[in-house]
Amino acid sequence: MPCPCSDFFRKVIPIMPQQFTNQAQLSYNNTVVLSNTVTGEIADVLSMTKTVLEDAYTVGGRLTYVVNLINSDTVPLTGLTLTDDLGAGTGATPLLTYVDGSVHYFAGGIAQHAPTATGGTTLTITGITVPANGNAAVIYEVLVNEYASPEVGATLTNTVTASGDGTTLVTAQATVPVAAGPILSIVKSLSPLQVSGSGSVTYTFLICNTGNHAAGGDDNLILTDQFAPVLSDIAVTYNGAPMSATGYTYDEGTGVFQTTEGAISVPAATFTQNEDGTWTSTPGEATLTVTGTI
Repeated sequence: MPCPCSDFFRKVIPIMPQQFTNQAQLSYNNTVVLSNTVTGEIADVLSMTKTVLEDAYTVGGRLTYVVNLINSDTVPLTGLTLTDDLGAGTGATPLLTYVDGSVHYFAGGIAQHAPTATGGTTLTITGITVPANGNAAVIYEVLVNEYASPEVGATLTNTVTASGDGTTLVTAQATVPVAAGPILSIVKSLSPLQVSGSGSVTYTFLICNTGNHAAGGDDNLILTDQFAPVLSDIAVTYNGAPMSATGYTYDEGTGVFQTTEGAISVPAATFTQNEDGTWTSTPGEATLTVTGTI
């Protein structure tokens, strides 16, 4: 896996201090006098951030996370454990699946031996050391599984916790939205498969959309094909109805067929969440046929 630039690991991340206050009391001759209140700060020894490198997720796609740890103490922090909830939250099903062998570990920007990483309902990474007054970074990949929502507007948030070496628990989150847009595929079929020298054939084009947005005029959707052998006297249908001659162009000299921009569209997929929490998608479809004589 390509490594993000080393400058990313050397960023200085501000430590969020904890404030404390107290006040003294002086008693004499049945009189109580209060002092002023003093305020101090305790800077956490360990701080942490979490970043996802991708702009959006798709179900079945991969995400890469970078966990950056900062040690403000004068001694190293050793034997730390990172626990990622894989998007499950408390008591829920993980939305992410750890990609075995994808973990990378850097201390002070220098690559280290990969730590032990165990996936499952959570991801546990052990044996992390953060240098004194320094930083460490842990990078790993996950797959977005079938429990993550593919619907428009969905987001995916997962939380990582650092513990060990007497430090208080430190957490960090990253949130990524679902990718919005059409995801198209096309299947072409021919009928009949055997035809005489001057017979008629029909080409059928089935366009499927597994994305959460319809594909339309704004997507510059154009279907192009070059029929060989060249067809003559073609008839075109779109979703079972005759297509207007303004919806396509055809060159009987070269056999090149092309729909005009905006002439065809494909509806978005529909999504259903099953009882077990997984999601099932039903692709949106559009069908175009071209019939002609060889």
